[in-house]
Amino acid sequence: MKELLLIMVASAIVNNVVLSQFLGLCPFLGVSKKVETAAGMGGAVIFVLTVSSFATSVIYNVILLPLGLEYLQTIVFILVIAALVQFVEMFLKKSMPALYNALGVYLPLITTNCAVLGIAIKNVTNNYGVLESIISGMGTAFGFTLAIVIMAGIREKIEYNDVPGPFKGSAIVLVTAGLMAIAFFGFSGII
Repeated sequence: MKELLLIMVASAIVNNVVLSQFLGLCPFLGVSKKVETAAGMGGAVIFVLTVSSFATSVIYNVILLPLGLEYLQTIVFILVIAALVQFVEMFLKKSMPALYNALGVYLPLITTNCAVLGIAIKNVTNNYGVLESIISGMGTAFGFTLAIVIMAGIREKIEYNDVPGPFKGSAIVLVTAGLMAIAFFGFSGII
């Protein structure tokens, strides 16, 4: 139990996928304009990352490893992730059309989100079992959600501030992301 808690905290805060590993920056920077949209994207990423961590771990340990087909892991993982994102997209389109429209092009981008594929490969590299992979994926997704919601809250506040001309737009967003990364770096001594 202690090891699972350490994996969860390390994945969510200490080794935050966006702020320390710099994976998944496209949706992080693109969807973080409003807190509601960021939270919706975070929810979609939580589902996709958790389920894909489970599915890729099972496929790797049950099919690829026993058959000696480890070299196919990247292709198989991408196919699994793409199928899960399609499922999420269909679900959101049917049940939450406002959120589906707000996420726009960034929802299909979860398929190519390197964070999802990176965590699947990291789980295999760390020799995590199915339970450890699920916890790692869930922790990473919560960390992504935490980072994107914080960024969205800051961006909503910055919108009403008097920002100097050279820092308007993407520049202030990147400076903010850098400062958030420095803040999260302070957690590195925990584990």
